[in-house]
Amino acid sequence: MLNISNQQSASSQKLQTFKTVRYLENRPHYKVLNRIVVGLALLGLLVLFLPWTQNISGSGFVTTLKPDQRPQTIHSAIAGRIEKWYVKEGDFVKKGDTILFLSETKDSYFDPNLVENTRQQVEAKKSALQSYGGKVGALESQIVALAREKDLKLQQATNKIRQAVLKVRSDSIDLEAVRTQLKIAYTQFDRSTQLNKEGLKPLTDVEEKRLKLQESQAKIITQENKLLSSRNDLINAKVEINRIQAEYSEKMSKSSSDKFTALSNQYDATAEVNKLKNQYANYSIRNGLYYITAPQNGYVNRALQSGLGETIKEGTAVVSIMPSRYEIAVETYVDPIDLPLLDKGAPVRLWFDGWPTIVFSGWPGLSYGTFGGRVVAIEKYISPNGKYRVLIAPDKDEPAWPKQLSIGAGAQTIAMLDTVPVWFELWRTLNGFPANYYKGDKKEEKKEESK
Repeated sequence: MLNISNQQSASSQKLQTFKTVRYLENRPHYKVLNRIVVGLALLGLLVLFLPWTQNISGSGFVTTLKPDQRPQTIHSAIAGRIEKWYVKEGDFVKKGDTILFLSETKDSYFDPNLVENTRQQVEAKKSALQSYGGKVGALESQIVALAREKDLKLQQATNKIRQAVLKVRSDSIDLEAVRTQLKIAYTQFDRSTQLNKEGLKPLTDVEEKRLKLQESQAKIITQENKLLSSRNDLINAKVEINRIQAEYSEKMSKSSSDKFTALSNQYDATAEVNKLKNQYANYSIRNGLYYITAPQNGYVNRALQSGLGETIKEGTAVVSIMPSRYEIAVETYVDPIDLPLLDKGAPVRLWFDGWPTIVFSGWPGLSYGTFGGRVVAIEKYISPNGKYRVLIAPDKDEPAWPKQLSIGAGAQTIAMLDTVPVWFELWRTLNGFPANYYKGDKKEEKKEESK
């Protein structure tokens, strides 16, 4: 074995031979320094067991809680030429106050009586629409009258048919009676001729019977003519019904055609009236857009257009306004690794640029010049700067934020998390673990133990 211990003792004995070494060992400051070093080591060890509040730091700026309370830009709804400014930068304006007056640049709107002329066109088209309505009503009445007249004519023609049928029957009966008379006349003439040949009747009687026979023959021809004439009247009556139906169908079709034409014109006039009403409303509204007014109470921050006679397009930004009443908030940004640790309502400590502040991130109770806040919104989509946006509102249970804060001022934030020992925080930081790394595991263990 090596005699290392003896070598060390021998070397220390050799050092004792030097006067300077013996002098330093006997100095009292050397013992005090040792005590100080030991005391600091013990103090550092105690500090490792002190409570430390985990936190998430971020930087941002002062903004407003509601979107309608933030600085806004007023745009021109129409194209025009700047004619007159009614405000200057820094002025306070109320809702509805005139900021700027524009004149027209489009030739379609140069007519100073455009709105009145359009109104007159609307009234004229309304009168035309009423005329078409009256024409439609008159044609409907005409169609109803034609239908009634057609019914009466058809009834009249039907009655004529019935009369013709009865006349045919009557003439048929008369024809049969004449035929019977003719037969009797033939029989009497033959009998008289026979009796004349036998000498029982004179020749005058025969001639008288022949005359009656001829009269009967003449009557039957006349009666046949009457019957044929009655039958023709019946046919004419039936034809008259068809003629009446065709005539009135044509008249009613023409009236219906005129009615539908009038209805078509009425619908066209209605569409034209609505179109003119739309134009009239547009022109009336456009007249009100020549004056750009303040949408709410506020201060004129900056005039984005300048001069007189300058032409601007639709949607051009004209002036920027800061609302006079707003609820202050802070917009800060956190790293993606810290986003899952934040929840709505989480407490946050803040300090603002220009305000004296002493900050101990792990011991918020020792900090000076910080203010309390609560998380009210967490953006779910990453911002262009690679971080997530968080909106913080004042904590009602904490002292109020300074009234002198202005929108856009810088702010620093610290979101308070769990309280852990200092040694645990150092170990977590050295290993690169996020805050609350074991938070979820502890909850799961407690759930399993409860089961």
